[in-house]
Amino acid sequence: MIINYSIGDGIMFENNDVVLFQGDSVTDCERIREDENNLGSGYPVLVASWFAALYPEKTVKFINKGISGNRVCDLKTRWKEECIQLKPTFVSILVGINDCWRRYDSNDPTSPDAFEKTYREILTQVKENTEARILLCEPFVLPYPEDRKQWREDLDPKIHIVRALAREFNALLLPLDGVLNSVSVQKTPGFWTADGVHPTMAGHAIIAQEWLRKTKCI
Repeated sequence: MIINYSIGDGIMFENNDVVLFQGDSVTDCERIREDENNLGSGYPVLVASWFAALYPEKTVKFINKGISGNRVCDLKTRWKEECIQLKPTFVSILVGINDCWRRYDSNDPTSPDAFEKTYREILTQVKENTEARILLCEPFVLPYPEDRKQWREDLDPKIHIVRALAREFNALLLPLDGVLNSVSVQKTPGFWTADGVHPTMAGHAIIAQEWLRKTKCI
């Protein structure tokens, strides 16, 4: 995949929009939490940087509130303060891999029903309290190392839930599990992620590129 440098047709953002990134460590990516202007070192800063370069005439605020280790239940506990009260006009959510991972490293699973119920609750809050558009990103896992393959049993139902919720809430869907597994045919999974989950810079670049495409910025 090669990034298209042309200006987007029908770009989704206008002056004074507030774009909020929410999720877990893939979004957090070592951001400095005391500095709201700090977007970390992953796909959110790449998105914001490319947007600024492509659309210097627009003033759009990008905020990263991802927190490493978060599950969807953690987003719910901080949703009012770190989503609704920020008055976003666009909310991008990438969550779900820790709802899967904790089953395998801590024997603390999140059932599909619980995942769906809680995810629906935070999306309902967005719809009822803001006029924000929503982008749901699929959680993903690559088959590296080998034991990640067994995670599909737990993660796949959650991916299908995210897709169903995108339909239900008229949200955009970014199919990251498919995207990243697709590029892993061209380069090994270890090229795109350090552990099947946490992207390398190449992996973050792919996510940023697809995010910008989905929002018609490129």
